[in-house]
Amino acid sequence: MTDILILACAAYFAGLVDAVVGGGGLIQVPALFSVMPNVAPATLLGTNKLAGIWGTTVAARNYAKAVKVRWAMVLPAAFTAFFLAFLGAFTVTHIPPTYLRKALPLILIAVAVYTFKKKDFGSNHAPTFAHNKELWMAMLVGGGIGFYDGFFGPGTGSFLMFLFVRFFGYDFLSASAVAKIINVACNAAALLWFGYSGHVIWQTGLAMAVCGVLGSLSGSQMAIKYGSGFVRKVFLVVVLALICKTTYDGFIK
Repeated sequence: MTDILILACAAYFAGLVDAVVGGGGLIQVPALFSVMPNVAPATLLGTNKLAGIWGTTVAARNYAKAVKVRWAMVLPAAFTAFFLAFLGAFTVTHIPPTYLRKALPLILIAVAVYTFKKKDFGSNHAPTFAHNKELWMAMLVGGGIGFYDGFFGPGTGSFLMFLFVRFFGYDFLSASAVAKIINVACNAAALLWFGYSGHVIWQTGLAMAVCGVLGSLSGSQMAIKYGSGFVRKVFLVVVLALICKTTYDGFIK
């Protein structure tokens, strides 16, 4: 019962944080590894994807109801992300992400510094591309981050948000909506791979999914209520946590 309670609480808070800015895996993955230390890492990661995809889907639905989403741009980007995420998951079985693991903390530091210095970063929604150009750029971003998610993964939602704010001119709330939709596609591709290869504990993942959905409902409602300024602050906190986690994994562990 203690183990179930730990995983339930972790899933709830992971869903809450992930719904706002991504990064729910920072909470959920360590909880799974702590509670189930003798289970294969691939199985724990697959179970994490099963637990997380439902909450991400609910958050995406909530954002889509509150924020205007250009589906003609987002859906092709999501499909591109799906296929490239699957390719990334396949690639990592042949090429270990050693160099990316060490470079990631530096990339995240650059993201954090840029966001912190630009006080109005993500506060205004002023799209910078015309429709066709925005579509091709979104497919490029969706494909690139999708491959990264399948190949390695940490910070996928946060990277998507940053890129849509920095290069597309979106505010943080609109960027979060787009990031969630694309993230659902990435998670679906990874879950398809893990499920096919037998690396999912279905009962545990579905039980955690219920708590994750409740957390996602809370997180998305908070983000919609308090707006882009609130999302920006949570984004910085999550990026700093990612810097600490990836530095530990890449250089200390």
